[in-house]
Amino acid sequence: MWLATFFLLAFAAQRAYTAQFIPVDYVENIDDKEAWQARIVSGWEAKPGQHPHQVSLRMVNIVGQVAGCGGSVVHKQWLITSAHCTASQITILVRAGLYHMTRPEMILETTEYYNYPSFDSLRPTEVQPNDIALVKLQRPLQYSTNLRSIRIQPQSDAHRNYDEEIVVASGFGRTWTNGAQSQELRWVYLRAISNPACTSIFGTRVVTENTICASFFNVTSQSICQGDSGGPLVHVSPEGVPFLVGVSSFVAGGAYGCHSGLPGAFIRPGPFHSWFTQITGIDFNNLDEEEEDVTTVAPSTYPDTTSTTTTAIPTDTPTTEAPPQTSTSPPTQTTTIESPTTTEMLTTTEEPTTTEEPESDEDDSEEIDDPELEDLLKRLEVKVKVKVKLSKYLKKKQQQKIE
Repeated sequence: MWLATFFLLAFAAQRAYTAQFIPVDYVENIDDKEAWQARIVSGWEAKPGQHPHQVSLRMVNIVGQVAGCGGSVVHKQWLITSAHCTASQITILVRAGLYHMTRPEMILETTEYYNYPSFDSLRPTEVQPNDIALVKLQRPLQYSTNLRSIRIQPQSDAHRNYDEEIVVASGFGRTWTNGAQSQELRWVYLRAISNPACTSIFGTRVVTENTICASFFNVTSQSICQGDSGGPLVHVSPEGVPFLVGVSSFVAGGAYGCHSGLPGAFIRPGPFHSWFTQITGIDFNNLDEEEEDVTTVAPSTYPDTTSTTTTAIPTDTPTTEAPPQTSTSPPTQTTTIESPTTTEMLTTTEEPTTTEEPESDEDDSEEIDDPELEDLLKRLEVKVKVKVKLSKYLKKKQQQKIE
């Protein structure tokens, strides 16, 4: 009898412990300067044409504040990114065909984006499921060796278990906490973990069947980080074809951060094919764009995905971090979540009458040294002032009605 009572008490204690899931957040909201290093962590600089689907997004909101994210080219006129990146923004500056911020092949501006309907755009700083968005370009991209689309995870693989498989993340995250944004595109190997393992860390509120999580490959600090939100998670098929299997969404928050060894979370694009088609009119499951004079990504760019060992993959730039880890099992602790965007600041509402600003670091509104962005901001200045004045006027009228 006493033995049965002991096991019941132990089981109850275990349930109480595992219920304390680690907190989560978008990376741009992480306030602990000692918790992360704000970049693609423990990765390498990309070579020309290595990640031709990667784009850099700079968004401007209603009060002229700038935020940075990543995205992926999935069609000559469509990009995929995170919904928390586009929510509450009034214009987006897109750089495409680049491995360095100052040398893009194309720069475009757009104001047309679509957040997945279940994502509450009035709460963009709160981690939510289905954090995915489509961005439409006003003119088609011109494909080249350094610029091309990536195939979206097929609907048949929408909820595939990628546990222990090698994936690749990339982005233009900042090079240190609150420092300058990385000018070079960086990438890192990660190892996918199963959804049950990820749920045991972050809980079922934010980890759903539409989530894919990935932890470090062989060095615990390998991770996505600030500025990488909306960017790609790529898995290479046995035939050597890269597929977009995840969109960067959030990481462990609180005192954990990007380099803690805890997994990052991404949104699977596979479950959203019906919505993609509804918005774009394109069947991405059977998309076959004409890509003349475009070379494919060299197979040597990515690791052999059939390998499940923790042996370090040969790279041109050896890691300078700790020696390879011998275990890839997920942590038994529970964790908080944060998301990887280089947001200077995101507004918390799309309505001009209720615009709020989330808490942020003092230097979140970074000094602009980007000629294209400076020109864009100048052209938006009058428009923004008018909207702000209208917001104040409507708010005043609303208060008068209440009185």
